[in-house]
Amino acid sequence: MKEFTHRIATYEDIPTIEVLMELSINQLLGPLLSAEQLEASFDSMGLDDQLIKDGTYFMIFCDEVFVGCGGWSNRETLFGGNHTPNRDDNFLDPLKDSARIRAMYTHPDWARQGIGSLVMHLGENAAKKLGFKKCELMATQSGKLLYETQGYEPIENILYKTETGKKVPMIRMEKII
Repeated sequence: MKEFTHRIATYEDIPTIEVLMELSINQLLGPLLSAEQLEASFDSMGLDDQLIKDGTYFMIFCDEVFVGCGGWSNRETLFGGNHTPNRDDNFLDPLKDSARIRAMYTHPDWARQGIGSLVMHLGENAAKKLGFKKCELMATQSGKLLYETQGYEPIENILYKTETGKKVPMIRMEKII
């Protein structure tokens, strides 16, 4: 079994993270979607640098190779990058709201080797420390199975419509932590 390490991402890491995100979306999600849905995925996904500012975004490494990333948040925004509309940086109430698992991406060469599970474990544990009892996320078609194996249950299926009118299927999921 491979040993992974992690650290908190910094602003200097953004270009490296963005390259991995594009690879992950194209190669892991792309085969499951139409060309239009894949294009819509880029409109609805990406890095929200508020996660980096908050110190809640993890970079995962095997030896010194960057293999994945993802994070969590105690803010309202459930998904999307800096370019996604309707972002809300207001803080959540741990007594009544679910923490967010956000922006998880794995390098295609490292898929299904435990990276996503590690990111979820890191995020859920950090959320627990702040008093959250639940976590919520917006799953893509490629991530749904991982989240189900980690105990997340579907709340609703949505067809997210981008500003250009393109649509991409997503699944809102939740877990008691």
